[in-house]
Amino acid sequence: MKRNLYQPINGGIVDIIEESSTIKSFVVELEEAFNFETGQFVELTLPGVGEAPFTPSSSPYDTKKMEITIMKAGKMTGLLHECEKGQKIGIRGPYGNGYPIDEFIGKDVYIISEGIGLASIRSLFLTLVDRISEFKSVVCRFSAKTPEDFIYKNNLFDSWQKIEGVDIQLTIEEANGTWDGNIGVVTTILSPDDVDISNAVAVVCGPPIMMKFGTLKLLEFGFSPEQIYLSMEKNMCCGVGKCGHCMMGKYYVCKDGPVFTYEQVKGHPEIWD
Repeated sequence: MKRNLYQPINGGIVDIIEESSTIKSFVVELEEAFNFETGQFVELTLPGVGEAPFTPSSSPYDTKKMEITIMKAGKMTGLLHECEKGQKIGIRGPYGNGYPIDEFIGKDVYIISEGIGLASIRSLFLTLVDRISEFKSVVCRFSAKTPEDFIYKNNLFDSWQKIEGVDIQLTIEEANGTWDGNIGVVTTILSPDDVDISNAVAVVCGPPIMMKFGTLKLLEFGFSPEQIYLSMEKNMCCGVGKCGHCMMGKYYVCKDGPVFTYEQVKGHPEIWD
């Protein structure tokens, strides 16, 4: 029987991970199996309060537990940050379209992300790693304001760096005494030699200003608009294309995205708003 996408699945928070001063990851255990494709999003319900859309940060291959990484940025996210282990929640969805992973097979996958954008990229990364032999390489270029602002530090600074077939470079905007890596925005660590552009796809996720200049840099390198995938998680609300909050030209981001190729959206001047 087809799932009622308006009816949340009950669950509870079983763990909370402090990622940074403003970001927490919530590990949610659900009462029944929940399937999603990496890049899709869900509506997280806090009973008696409301709901908000978030992209899972966990692997889609774990259908009983889900991780959602949330930055404290408003009323709903602030209330979620006040939750403790054992808090009952609901998850409804999944919604939208994710990344066409099978179309990435045999190619270099070039991932560019900044700040909280790494939350939704983590699900993609874990999916690619689970199938790492199917891709030519997975090349990641990540940035944060300071070293402390990187999320998933334990994995990012250690275990992910050791995965065969994965190439990760990091940069920060503001250094401290312990940082010996690159200093600058993420575009300062991008190079056309990072991947074989003729046989690659690029994925960009993060603040709109970074996505704009990251995309322009990729085009400068020789990527075609069809090769560039953008996660346009902007102004989504209902999740099913009824409220109109997320309209972007002819598209509803919640239904037609949130993953688009740049070819699809390049004609809409408001995409970086």
